[in-house]
Amino acid sequence: MTARFSRLTRRTALAAGAMTLAMPAVVRAQGEPIRLATLTPLTGAGGPYGPVMAKAAAAVVEEVNKAGGVLGRRVQLVSEDDQTNPEAGVRAARKLIDVDKVAAIMGTWASSVTTAVAPLCWESKTMLCTVSGADSITQLPHQGYLIRTQPNSTLQVRRLGEYILSLGARRVFQMIPQTPFTQSSITLLEAALKKGGGDQGSLIYDDKKPTYRSEVDQALRYNPDLIFAAGYTPDTVVLLKDLFRAGFKGKIIGFAYSINQKLIDQIGQADVVEGVYTFAPSPAADATAYERVKKVVGTDSPDPYTCQVYDHVNLVLMAIAAAKEASGTAIRDTVRKVSQGGGKTIDNAVDGIKAITAGEKVDYVGASGPCDFDEKGDIIDCKFRYEQVKANKLTLLKIA
Repeated sequence: MTARFSRLTRRTALAAGAMTLAMPAVVRAQGEPIRLATLTPLTGAGGPYGPVMAKAAAAVVEEVNKAGGVLGRRVQLVSEDDQTNPEAGVRAARKLIDVDKVAAIMGTWASSVTTAVAPLCWESKTMLCTVSGADSITQLPHQGYLIRTQPNSTLQVRRLGEYILSLGARRVFQMIPQTPFTQSSITLLEAALKKGGGDQGSLIYDDKKPTYRSEVDQALRYNPDLIFAAGYTPDTVVLLKDLFRAGFKGKIIGFAYSINQKLIDQIGQADVVEGVYTFAPSPAADATAYERVKKVVGTDSPDPYTCQVYDHVNLVLMAIAAAKEASGTAIRDTVRKVSQGGGKTIDNAVDGIKAITAGEKVDYVGASGPCDFDEKGDIIDCKFRYEQVKANKLTLLKIA
């Protein structure tokens, strides 16, 4: 009896295995998790932002999983560090694509990292959602496998030029390291200033130097009334100190991702940073999704990149639900259908997935704004936030 039972059991197991192999791949995959990834700067120049960005993304995934997942499957989020470095970003992206088999990579921050990673994504048909701003990124032949919630350089620099002119500055000197957006930043700002009767000098510096005193002397010979410090936090710390030591009394403005509270605390001298202006794409502070991000990250003023990555995850998950398929191509083909063109206003993936499952059309309005994209993948418009350092703290001047 025992031997016969063993033979039957073995025969049954073999038959079951054969049936499983004969089943379509889509059926076998129903129980597998949907794998997505964040690739954010947990270290390096973008280190102040990457961990919070990854935290916001993980919170969205957790909320969706608690509500039942997507297409009856759980979502697995893999978080990697690009170190704000293209080489490290490529290594991490290759692992996410080849080993983890993710359908989408979200949150690349530095334009140099996004530029390096993007070809890997379109070649593997992996969707890439980024917060990088260089114009050149969406000019790549990405075949639609890329969207960005960060306004491109053209929009950012045009708004910056308008704001500089509103401050009364007419002779501007731009000091900027070599990045994918360096030349476009110089060209675009000069054009914006000239429309308002202003002019610009510029200098591209080595962001690894321990001092910029010679570069500062060159800038001051231009006799500027405003200096645009267009680098990242580490080199801007050095630049601001050298401008102070050189006795520069004019206005200074820089990107908010660079001139942030970490920079202020690191410099530790109120006189060095007092009065410095910053600008950045603004989160949609009046949006219900923004309130959700505030709760997730535990702060009253989440940064723009965290808000954008929160939107990335919501958009990707709803696109998968609408496409009924968890692939990069499905996300590419469907993401605009859940983010623009009318429908029920949605501010989170859980409600969006429920509505999509019920056959409703949805229109996601996120923490960073409407999330409407043109055919190149660029965000169509957004608001900007302008702040000034006062008594060692960033003070909001306006959002427009």
